[in-house]
Amino acid sequence: MSLPQEEMRPSPEAMLKAAQADEKGKQRGRLKIFLGYAAGVGKTYTMLEAARQLKAEGREVLAAYVESHGRAETGALLEGLEVLPKARCTYQGVALTELDLDATLARKPEVALVDELAHTNAPGCRHEKRWQDIEELLAAGIDVFTTVNVQHFESLNDIVAQVTGIPIRETVPDSLLDLAAEIMLVDIPPEALLQRLSQGKVYIPEQASLAAKKFFRPGNLIALRELALRRTAARVDDEMRTYMETRSIVGPWPVTERLLVCASGSPFSEQLIRTTRRLADELKAQWFTVYIETPRLAREQQENRERVWHDLRLAESLGAEVATITASSVPQAIIEYAIRHNVTRIVVGKPTKPRWRELLRPPIVDQIIRLSGSIHVHVVSFKQETIRQKSPVVPPPKRGSWPDYLVSLTLVAAATVLSSLVRPYISPINLVMVYLLAVVLAAVRFGLKPAILTAAFGVLAFDFFFIMPRWSFTVADTEYLFTFFGLFIVGVVISTLVAKGKVRAEALRERELQTESLYYLSRDLSVAIDMDSILVAVIKNIGESLHAHLAVLIPQDEQIRIAAISNGLTLDEKELAVADWAFRNRRPAGNGTETLSSAKLLYLPLLTTGHAFGALGVSLQGASEYFSPHHRRLLDAFVAQISLAMERVHLARQAEQAQVLEARESLERALLNSISHDLRTPLVTIIGALSSLREGTLQISDRQKQDLLNGAWDEAERLNRFVGNLLDMTRLEAGEMRINKEPCDVQDLIGTALTILDQKLAGRDVSVQLAEGLPSVGMDMVLMTQVLVNLLDNGLKYSPPDSPLEITADIDADHLVLKVLDRGPGVPEDDVQRVFEKFYRLPVPEGVSGTGLGLSICKGIVEAHQGTIRAENRVGGGLCVSCLLPLSTGTKW
Repeated sequence: MSLPQEEMRPSPEAMLKAAQADEKGKQRGRLKIFLGYAAGVGKTYTMLEAARQLKAEGREVLAAYVESHGRAETGALLEGLEVLPKARCTYQGVALTELDLDATLARKPEVALVDELAHTNAPGCRHEKRWQDIEELLAAGIDVFTTVNVQHFESLNDIVAQVTGIPIRETVPDSLLDLAAEIMLVDIPPEALLQRLSQGKVYIPEQASLAAKKFFRPGNLIALRELALRRTAARVDDEMRTYMETRSIVGPWPVTERLLVCASGSPFSEQLIRTTRRLADELKAQWFTVYIETPRLAREQQENRERVWHDLRLAESLGAEVATITASSVPQAIIEYAIRHNVTRIVVGKPTKPRWRELLRPPIVDQIIRLSGSIHVHVVSFKQETIRQKSPVVPPPKRGSWPDYLVSLTLVAAATVLSSLVRPYISPINLVMVYLLAVVLAAVRFGLKPAILTAAFGVLAFDFFFIMPRWSFTVADTEYLFTFFGLFIVGVVISTLVAKGKVRAEALRERELQTESLYYLSRDLSVAIDMDSILVAVIKNIGESLHAHLAVLIPQDEQIRIAAISNGLTLDEKELAVADWAFRNRRPAGNGTETLSSAKLLYLPLLTTGHAFGALGVSLQGASEYFSPHHRRLLDAFVAQISLAMERVHLARQAEQAQVLEARESLERALLNSISHDLRTPLVTIIGALSSLREGTLQISDRQKQDLLNGAWDEAERLNRFVGNLLDMTRLEAGEMRINKEPCDVQDLIGTALTILDQKLAGRDVSVQLAEGLPSVGMDMVLMTQVLVNLLDNGLKYSPPDSPLEITADIDADHLVLKVLDRGPGVPEDDVQRVFEKFYRLPVPEGVSGTGLGLSICKGIVEAHQGTIRAENRVGGGLCVSCLLPLSTGTKW
């Protein structure tokens, strides 16, 4: 029976997943893994055969790093392929060869062959592991072929150690298998592999005999082969499910599972995390790793922070979502987190404490099971002997030094002396309160263990000095035994409560400092309006919070450069290269990471979902602080806030540019409208006059011909002035107009301007008033003549034909003041300051045209002379435009 059409459609989640995978595949190279179960199965040989086939198809293949291990048949397959020279380095006097990562990136082939995925690079290389080199090649868009054995995957590490008895030191994260576009299983029967081993085709004879006794045993090979087959089958099953989802093929879909494991920094945490990863693979489930930090464990966390940080990094590398939570109860916090994240299974370790201790305090496992409700709980057992060998137990933290214990005994002595002084006045039973006071003081000042010692010696002192018979530990009245017991128990309880309160106060203080640091940084970033203010806030706040030196680097001219740096901190070329790598690859690098760990600083990329803004370099005080979860969480929060602030400034700048662009487009539209009208009007007149004269069909008298020519000439002059104004405005805005200052006579300036406007001024009364003894003024005669012409022309347009025009010249302090006055309608008071803006025009009387550029050009020319220009309405009507020019003469510039 066929299903309805809507049931055959892929789900939105499946379509989104497929689209994301396609988009990611377009940006990154494709990874193909040749997977085997032991050395000698033919991984490199098969990889080279596939590479030769690609080369025959026309693909560009580069053997970036291939190990033939002296096998002739493998080396023969390298013939005809381009082989990249290996990078050579020396470590402790031993010459080593490594993949030349920079040369491969510069060569950028279509396909790169990189052997031995699990290899550990020599110290001094960019990355600690070769799989990190391969990730960088994939990020650069290069397809990669590589080889690896199944025992090197992190989640199988403990299983392989249990099966073979040999711990595997070189491991790779399982996420590489998930990222691989294709996995090719290279498999031969164990019997054939053992035969190749005996023939010397895997190792040289001496190594072969040793390998056959230890690793290459039939049982080991069969188990490893099963692991490889199962891992490959799981990948094929994933591909089948993806195919069914994207094509909406109906099948027996399992319910979505979510797993949770808790990391505690114990020796068993690594195995527990790996077990959860394998279980998640089997169930095709998402999984979480959480660390619960309680006040009781706060001090242990400080002592054991490197182990906790290692566990969290291991879980993250295996694909878990990692979180750290502060709570007072571990079981309650685990259950609350599981419910909040819809977890279906919790994975815990089997209790290892003695049974009598479980009676005093129920194990966390029992408490989780009791609170779990409908959530399944998986209990995992461990081989304690193996675990102790792999991860030695960290010694318990020291809770008090010898001086603390000595001072505690001093408190007991002081309490005894004080009790001796008041003994004649109160009964012996009331002296117990003095010793309790000493216990409280010891707990507040020195902690739990010194306080318990104070309680114990306080009981002994009370018995020896104050209970009959005195000066002995003999007790005549047995009721005092209950007093002794009560004193000791109360002292221990008080010590425990005070110590817990002190530890909790320290934890709260630490959280308060974190919150305060984030608050101050977010406050300063929220008011930052540009990149400079952001940089100042970052250097100030983060430096004070972590007592660290900082450097903020941002990209400029295709290179990352220092934008802000703390006083006393310098970055050499190596540090800049590490920062550039972190920025371009969008991953942390430097001190405290597995990439370029020899750097002095830790570099964190400043990222948002859509943009990379730079990198933050941090120099912390102690080497252990680079591995501290507390510092890394705080730095991650800082980086997130900085990135958002930079994105906000970036978006504000884009919005401002968009507004400027919109205003420019509006201005251009206004200019086009004005130009189209002001160009068309004189052109129509000129074309009309010339066409009438050219055709010669009309009977036109000589006087009419002269009138037509005069009209065309006037319109041509008008057009020429208009185009000249446009060109002058363009030069002024571009800063290309040169001012040639020379001593000029003001009377000559005014006369030249009046001569140019002689025809327009016909019939107008023009009054010129010059102050006596006007000196020569340094100016550009041609440009200032244009200013005066524009001002007079403006007065002619906006004043009645029978009204007068006035020109005055006077000296005011060290400036020449030129004024042009008319008796027109003037300018509205709100628009007086706008008359010098481009394209600003008042209503023009009928028959008069203009572009709104004349006064704007005047303003530009006057200001180029270091002068000023202003407009003001006259009493009785009209407008006065004043130009102020400095009197000092200048040279040409």
